[in-house]
Amino acid sequence: MTDTNPVSESVSPTAIPNRPLGSPLGESAPCTRVLLLGSGELGKEIAIELMRLGARVIAADSYAGAPAQQVAHESRVLDMANATELNALIADVRPDIIIPEVEAIATAELSRAADNGVQVVPSCQIAQICMDRERLRRLAAEELDLPTTPYRFADSEEELAAGAAAVGFPCVVKPVMSSSGHGQSVMRAPEDVAHAWHVAQTEGRTAKEHTVSRVVVEAFVPLDYELTVLTVASSSGIVACTPIGQRQENGDYRESWQGSPIPEDVRIKADDYAVRMVQGLVDIARRNGETGWGVYGVELFVLVDGRVLFNEVSPRPHDTGMVTMISQNLSEFALHARAVLGVPVSARSVALRDPSTVGASHAIVVSGKGEVTFGSIAQALAEPDTDLRIFAKPGVDGHRRMAVTLAVADTEQDARAKAGRVADALAIDVF
Repeated sequence: MTDTNPVSESVSPTAIPNRPLGSPLGESAPCTRVLLLGSGELGKEIAIELMRLGARVIAADSYAGAPAQQVAHESRVLDMANATELNALIADVRPDIIIPEVEAIATAELSRAADNGVQVVPSCQIAQICMDRERLRRLAAEELDLPTTPYRFADSEEELAAGAAAVGFPCVVKPVMSSSGHGQSVMRAPEDVAHAWHVAQTEGRTAKEHTVSRVVVEAFVPLDYELTVLTVASSSGIVACTPIGQRQENGDYRESWQGSPIPEDVRIKADDYAVRMVQGLVDIARRNGETGWGVYGVELFVLVDGRVLFNEVSPRPHDTGMVTMISQNLSEFALHARAVLGVPVSARSVALRDPSTVGASHAIVVSGKGEVTFGSIAQALAEPDTDLRIFAKPGVDGHRRMAVTLAVADTEQDARAKAGRVADALAIDVF
């Protein structure tokens, strides 16, 4: 395996702000204030990395006791999609930097904050584009010339039927404003159109607003596997991490691995597409006076014939990237914190700890209703080169990702098996 990473040098130099750090609880000395909008397990790791660099972190979420709130200097509870509540929070906190960790945010208020000199990560425009599948797909396919699945957009059941006929059956239908599989369905024949339209309208993000959800219909492709390429935009340019393989269930991450050999032509294409995508987004941010700095999770399809297609991009650390906590010298969260604060991130910054090994992560999803406890941790972590992150969420009601195990081994198969053994060895109870 070749441990090389492409770096884009075409990013024009950006003035690096002189961020005061190191006195987060001080009353006299200034200190950079960072507001996290969303305080889940990814936000928790971001908060920890920012605090290690001396920033003051305020963690906000829709409920109390979210993971990042448990470690931050301050916490707030609000409906982040409510413009009035979000505007009041920003006015109260007076952040220097705002880092969205979730998508359900009143983005107009982020634009207002940026206009008032707040650094929004990676930028207001990027947050809005990545929330909207239509804007993102048109940017990727029609402006950046990245290969994607055949697609059509539709505003009605009739247009959906026409779009499905154009791309062919089977095909996938998704609301343009949704995530994590909500409102998504598969159509295998024309008689599935009515049901797919209904699902998109009742389960997508706009369902509560009682408005028509525009949808995208995409052709099914002969998928071999999926990759995530974590791509970092910083004051020194754009650099891509080693591609991450993954396994999903119902659109949610269950396993990921990094360092496993992939065909060289696939790796080159994956890195190239990721850097081009992020470069396009950063260019938009720069045109609007913002930095575009931060970690992006670029999702790609690899087909059975070896072709690589762009799928989506998340403008923040990615759940599959939790593997970097054991596979890279600097995790995606440390890279995000550095990039956001203006620290240059080079190809050496995203290097694997040991290119001769493979790192793996295994998500622990708990079912039930109540508070969750973990036991037998000593036994679970007795195996060398393993680790565990318990998210400490207040509880579960149905199904919820509550922890992740990490492992390193000589091969992908061994690393994944080891991470799975750690998960299986844990004693999990719901009270």
